[in-house]
Amino acid sequence: APAAKMAALSGGGAPWRRGWLPALQFVRRGSKAVTRHWKAMHFQRQKLMAVTEYLAPRPAVPPCCLTPRKEKVEEEDNGYARLLRRQVEEVFRDNRMIAICQYNSMPGEDMVLMRHYLRKHNIEVKFVLNEIVRPVLSQSKYKNLLPLFVARNILLVSPELKAKEMLRVLKGVPQINLLGACIDNTILSRQGVENLAKLPSLEVSQGQTVGALALLPSQTSSLLQRGSAHLTALLDEHIRRLQAGEMGSPSDPAPAQSSGAH
Repeated sequence: APAAKMAALSGGGAPWRRGWLPALQFVRRGSKAVTRHWKAMHFQRQKLMAVTEYLAPRPAVPPCCLTPRKEKVEEEDNGYARLLRRQVEEVFRDNRMIAICQYNSMPGEDMVLMRHYLRKHNIEVKFVLNEIVRPVLSQSKYKNLLPLFVARNILLVSPELKAKEMLRVLKGVPQINLLGACIDNTILSRQGVENLAKLPSLEVSQGQTVGALALLPSQTSSLLQRGSAHLTALLDEHIRRLQAGEMGSPSDPAPAQSSGAH
């Protein structure tokens, strides 16, 4: 029997067994089997870790009472930005009227025509960037104008008070919306600018004030002189009557003397 088995393995036996291999073979490859699983720490070691845990000392002053340190961010020194900020400062310093308007897209010809009409009244149009204007206003007395610089804005500036002329020109340009103005260091809303435009000019107001002030003394003088003038007229009339009576009294007894002589 052992010889037969050896003969079969050496090539003997059925012809279909010669050189036979299984069609599917399982070969084990890849990582090794996991032999270490998570295991809870022993309670004695947990106690040791809890006892030896590092606790940082508490500060003498609570953190909420400390002033946070502001990290200084070094900004790149841009000469062009400094030039634009200086120009904005000059605009607010040298002009009596600065109007802030919202600028919407409009044809170039309409913009040139609007500038022409405004320049007739000595009003200039300034295009500014919010990144340039906001830092300048935040450090000046005009900081209350900051909420107006949100979208794309333009400035209408003039060394004179030309609110009425400005509103007349802007009435025909719907793309330019007046938001507010700073006139003679006074911040006004749109309604305030419209109310200011309805007021008369300074020369007319001064003339009206002088006329009103001159009217009161003249009326007072006429009232004070009325009594003396009336008294003078009465005295003149009394004197005239007395003179008329003295001239008429010697002429009356003349006929009686003549009749007595006869």
